[in-house]
Amino acid sequence: MTSKTSSIDPNLFPFDLVKPHIEKVESRIAQQVEQFDPNVQPYIDYICDTNGKRIRPALSILSGGATGPLLDAHLDLGVILELIHIATLVHDDIIDGATARRNVPTANSKWGNGMAVLLGDALFSHALKLSTDFDNLVLSRAISLAAREVCQGEILQTQRRFDLNITKDDYFKMIEMKTGALFAVACQLSAVLSDASEGTCDSMYAYGMKLGTAYQIYDDVVDLIGSEEQIGKTLGTDLEKGKLTLPILNLLERATPTQREKLSKRIIEQQPLDLSVIAGIADYEGAMADAIQTATDILEEARAALTVLNTSDYSTALHNITKFVDQLLTNCK
Repeated sequence: MTSKTSSIDPNLFPFDLVKPHIEKVESRIAQQVEQFDPNVQPYIDYICDTNGKRIRPALSILSGGATGPLLDAHLDLGVILELIHIATLVHDDIIDGATARRNVPTANSKWGNGMAVLLGDALFSHALKLSTDFDNLVLSRAISLAAREVCQGEILQTQRRFDLNITKDDYFKMIEMKTGALFAVACQLSAVLSDASEGTCDSMYAYGMKLGTAYQIYDDVVDLIGSEEQIGKTLGTDLEKGKLTLPILNLLERATPTQREKLSKRIIEQQPLDLSVIAGIADYEGAMADAIQTATDILEEARAALTVLNTSDYSTALHNITKFVDQLLTNCK
């Protein structure tokens, strides 16, 4: 079982539809970098120049367009959520000891953990300050709560490392907090900015949460089987750091008592747990396939949440993003 890229249809991700708006988001992020002290700016500029897909701003834009006229406020929301996301990545890299992200050195590998922590903190606080510029306090409160959820999710995951008592319910709670929360508010608050009905706003929240949860499962699968050259970040850190993700929980569940004891002993004693070891313990491919199927089912639930929307290029794009993630998952088989 290996990660491939040949069958991915890039047209399912709405690059052309969001590109002009994402360019504006990039410009606004650059403007925010300029708000920092001149001696700090180069560091903030480095961590913000990630060359990522800007999926959270893209969701803000697409959800805004799918629920009403696209406004500047939708772009502002995307900027804020992206800055929060970047801050969490900086902190994640410190915790995981990652040395590369998107094929460039991480902040912690360049300047040390201390500087990286401070850079993440500075970006976090700046993003939350920007959220207070919205006239509607509901927006700033929701953004702050989502940021708190992300942090709490990371705390819980760190707290439960090497914990063999962790359940799948625990796992889903953590990934909904640390990944799903920002996806969910990107979609929900864009609908709020469009003055959509409460039911539509709730459905957009559900869509974002489901999409984010499925994407995190994909990310956890890729950490085990992906290629660092293709993915562009340090992989294999979940097992190394004792994170019991869905594929590993499935493996423990499918293992015989003897296999489970062997695997549990390795986890507790923090022995090396590379794929060659895991594949020889139990039904590795079956456990991985179960995780992929779980994410696929969740994506179907995400699509169901979009039925409240009128048909448009934007709503079609939201639907197609779930198909894009479906293909990413299929390529892991």
